Amino acid sequence: MSVGHTEVTTPAAGARPVLWCEDGEDCGIRDLLNRLGDRWTVLVVVELAKGVRRFRELQRGVPGISQRMLTLTVRRLERDGLVSRTVHPTIPPQVDYELTPLGHSLTHLVRAMADWSYDHHDAIVDSRQSWDDANPGSEIR
Repeated sequence: MSVGHTEVTTPAAGARPVLWCEDGEDCGIRDLLNRLGDRWTVLVVVELAKGVRRFRELQRGVPGISQRMLTLTVRRLERDGLVSRTVHPTIPPQVDYELTPLGHSLTHLVRAMADWSYDHHDAIVDSRQSWDDANPGSEIR
């Protein structure tokens, strides 16, 4: 175990221990959560997991995203090494976006989150409704 981490045992036999960063330590989890926790990143990754996309194809595949937000999102993903951008010398220039091998390695996590969300959606909706009924007028929604 690395210095500065706290080991948390996992129930699965032979599984790697889960390591949590201690306060103030930069082990990368905050960067990952900031990137994946924004409104558009996961949706862009899901669309690019289907294959190479041109900008407009990508925009159509992520309903509701503005041109500016898509540009910022793919630039951030490119900066992080998750997306590659290829400019073709045509008039007008055509730009293709695709996941890098590092980006593809993230897709199983995104799939796991999507599966979990699908499997537990009804329970979460029911729980929210019960909480809202028990806490009328609450600011939390």
